[in-house]
Amino acid sequence: MFNWILTILLISMKNLLLPLILVAFVYSCSGPGNESSVSADYIIHGGPIYTVGDIENPEAVAVKADSILFVGSKSEAMSFASDASQIIDLQGKTLIPGLIDGHAHIMGVGYNLLNVDLRDARSYDEVVAMVEERAKTIPEGQWILGRGWHQDKWDEHPEGMMKGFPTHDLLSERVPNHPVWLRHASGHAALGNAKAMEMAGIDGDSPQPDGGEIFMGLSNQPTGIFNETAQGLVGSVIPESTPESDRQALSLALQACFENGIVGFHNAGAGGKNIALFKEFAEKDELDLRLYVMLNGRDEELLDQYFTNGIEENLYDGQLTVRAVKLYADGALGSRGAWLLEEYSDAPNIYGHNVMPMEEIEEITAKAYKAGFQVCIHAIGDRANREVLDIYERTFKLYPESAPKEPRFRVEHAQHFHPDDIPRFSEMGVIPAMQAIHMSSDRPWAISRLGRKRIEWGAYMWQDLLQSGAKIVNGTDAPVEPINPFPSLYASVSRRTLKGTPEGGYEASQKMTRAQALRSYTLDAAYGAFLENETGSIEVGKWADLVILDRDIMTVEENDIIGTNVLLTMIGGEIVYEKM
Repeated sequence: MFNWILTILLISMKNLLLPLILVAFVYSCSGPGNESSVSADYIIHGGPIYTVGDIENPEAVAVKADSILFVGSKSEAMSFASDASQIIDLQGKTLIPGLIDGHAHIMGVGYNLLNVDLRDARSYDEVVAMVEERAKTIPEGQWILGRGWHQDKWDEHPEGMMKGFPTHDLLSERVPNHPVWLRHASGHAALGNAKAMEMAGIDGDSPQPDGGEIFMGLSNQPTGIFNETAQGLVGSVIPESTPESDRQALSLALQACFENGIVGFHNAGAGGKNIALFKEFAEKDELDLRLYVMLNGRDEELLDQYFTNGIEENLYDGQLTVRAVKLYADGALGSRGAWLLEEYSDAPNIYGHNVMPMEEIEEITAKAYKAGFQVCIHAIGDRANREVLDIYERTFKLYPESAPKEPRFRVEHAQHFHPDDIPRFSEMGVIPAMQAIHMSSDRPWAISRLGRKRIEWGAYMWQDLLQSGAKIVNGTDAPVEPINPFPSLYASVSRRTLKGTPEGGYEASQKMTRAQALRSYTLDAAYGAFLENETGSIEVGKWADLVILDRDIMTVEENDIIGTNVLLTMIGGEIVYEKM
């Protein structure tokens, strides 16, 4: 009876000390040669195991209910075996903690699978051809939505580009009877055809919005490109998604996560409608994913509601947490919307956009701080990063009586800094949530935006941040990039494009080690969501969030990391995906 009580405590307590005491007691009652009264549901052995914890190179892991029961030798692990235990022989495959995407958009991932996915298009002609194919399948007048095109990644560029972007003319000519809205891969610009602009009432006399731009051609007519906040001029007339399509998109996104070994997901901005959907799925036991939600910082009513009622933490057995706020300081580097201290190297007198008034950002930051919410601000350019760090510093000093024990404020993307600002992250305990895959995708053309000096001393500064004591949260920014984590892990350690160039990598001194990269996708990502005591490493008492890979990503050739396949994903002791 006493052992049974201990077992229940072991699988329910989530702090770091008590499980160790309890499991020590269990061992004293059942050594390697004796059958334990505690029965494991799973025992995993037979291959490399990377715990990202205190125990290095264990032989086996045992799982009971939703938690890790044991980590250590195979003989001791087998003492927890019973007729009901499932023994998983890795046969040389690799076990790691479940991966956590530290910055992505769950509904965007799903809708990218429902809409026209343009990420693989290698030219504007290919983009238009993909839209033409979709137009053949739906009635005239129905909106065609897509995302993922990126002109700097095309193998060839069309004639007549304006400000480095294509114009709507070819798209409007070949798809004239459907309104078309194609978001840039970054999400910070979009291309609309003539039909879409007609429905939105956009013409040569349309006023320019604050924090954005309607790109105009030589005849002062819109080119079809809408940058930053200007996207809302067309977005406001696009029909809202339906509950049915939302459910379908979320289901597709969840499956994509599980297939890619993603057990945790930091959702970078959600409104009340989506949060209600997440709760609906969780109540039906259909969520499974550990979803960490940032509130949409532009939704004043939603913020007031949560700041009044407080954070929602580890709901539905740890599937859902709402305790952060997402804000935007600037735009994207590709669209020259990132806010810089000095002008763009390829665009004189252009400094980027401050897309949300800094006074408003500072006001919301103070309210969130007082209410115990984490603040996560999108900042890509060096000026945006400095302004955000300044706001955080002032907030911490102005409201000491309201200070949470560890606010763990974050900067989302944190791509480009002035060198003076790099040590400020660790000094203030601010977390840089950086997506390594962006370096791989953007670095070949980013040098034209920033110039060599700024690239080398302030862009994608992973190792400098780590050496200063900062914790990096890694991810993909999906659907900006595919949800697959292994290209991002490859970029972290190689600093090369996915084509393997250049040899030795860009600014090689900033590479992460493989251990640092794995930690940025596991334990440090968990830390970024206040969950490092529950998940992120394979340690006794933590949730059994585990992934089996078809290769050892810590030892294979660097280029082989990209092609890694997930064979099994387990969340809280439940197998949610298997391809063994």
